[in-house]
Amino acid sequence: MSDAKPRILIVDDDTDLLELLTMRLTAAGYKVDAVPSAEAALNYLDVSRPQLVISDMQMSGMDGMALFEQIHRSLPTLPVIILTAHGTIPDAVTAVQRGVFGYLAKPFDSKTLLANISQALKFVPGAVSQKELSQAPWRKNIITQSAVMEDLLTRAGLVAEGDASVLIYGESGVGKELFAHAIHDASKRSDHPFVAINCAAIPEQLLESELFGHVKGAFTGAVRDHKGLFQLAEGGTLFLDEIGDMPVLLQVKLLRVLQERQVRPVGSAQSIPVDVRIISATHRDLKTEIAAGTFREDLYYRLDVVSLTIPVLAQRREDIPLLVNYFLSTFSEKYQKNINGFSPEAMETLVAASWPGNVRQLMNVVERCVALSTAPLISPVLVYDAMHREEEQLVSFEDARRSFERDYLVRVLKITGGNVTQAARLAKRNRTEFYKLLQRYQLDPSVFKQAQV
Repeated sequence: MSDAKPRILIVDDDTDLLELLTMRLTAAGYKVDAVPSAEAALNYLDVSRPQLVISDMQMSGMDGMALFEQIHRSLPTLPVIILTAHGTIPDAVTAVQRGVFGYLAKPFDSKTLLANISQALKFVPGAVSQKELSQAPWRKNIITQSAVMEDLLTRAGLVAEGDASVLIYGESGVGKELFAHAIHDASKRSDHPFVAINCAAIPEQLLESELFGHVKGAFTGAVRDHKGLFQLAEGGTLFLDEIGDMPVLLQVKLLRVLQERQVRPVGSAQSIPVDVRIISATHRDLKTEIAAGTFREDLYYRLDVVSLTIPVLAQRREDIPLLVNYFLSTFSEKYQKNINGFSPEAMETLVAASWPGNVRQLMNVVERCVALSTAPLISPVLVYDAMHREEEQLVSFEDARRSFERDYLVRVLKITGGNVTQAARLAKRNRTEFYKLLQRYQLDPSVFKQAQV
């Protein structure tokens, strides 16, 4: 437990009460910041994160409940206590049902308020300062000063204390695996393995063996027993990245493992008990996938006990300078270059960019700038060139799929010497469908026949 004083934000348009509360809470050992309106409170929360908010209900402009709704939407783990001179039991019940931690009617007893504050702070991990939170070893690889990200990290710290399954949502490149690893490092399982696998990167037949293992002779090429990732992660955490891309038949087997807490290697008649925490991640909307029949609803509820959604980089632009300087230090050391930083204009360009590839794309751009830099200060021209080349490489999903399909069709036609019947059979498509694919990409099978002559 840290000795740091918890920080409390007080919001009230009554300056006399604001001053009185500040004096009482400071005397009780808390750090106190005070603002005269809900709008000012939201501005405060844009740049700082207290451990508790105490707000008056009736204020000019936005009232206390509207402020709570705004806070709860973006910082759901931040407790809020509301003070009101017009309190009723139904109002209090409604407020608590909506998520308000405490609801006190004026005039209130100081001991009651302090008791409520003490109770609220029990739900804040350690009630430590922002600086201490940012220096916690388990989150050392997550670079941020974003209030939304800090709230996510608070939730990650809370969920790490138990064994609940966690489902992390986020676009490619936002850092889903970093969050999963942070939860593992903050948990009681941190001394045991953290094992990660990308479910979209491995063919279905191999994925089953990778997850559950196989015994010697289970299939052609199985020359020895092979431990699966569930066994390798024993006592620790198994991270299933891109779980939304897992084939449906394998989802059934995964569900059985989660229910029974034991795995059966491919080709084995014996099941093996496993003690593993599951953290999964996806860029897909799994509820949409469930409606489409491509993801099992029962598995979804097993995985999504607690969910975290990581914002895209464009929604946390205040983190870009921090990340840029972190990557700059890393790559300057890697390439053995003495680079002092980015010019103000270059940094402005980086902060204003759209970053469709998120943090991973930003890292690539910084590395390219460092690798190509011949001066101690990176210029806007070098940044622009690095970003332009990155955008050229980062094609859309549809473009990538079209490129893959065309290359695949060309390879199959080469293998079969332009024989459409054989090519369709090899691709496991009927002849009519295969002809349509050839027409879509304007591929002439006769050209491949001539090439065989």
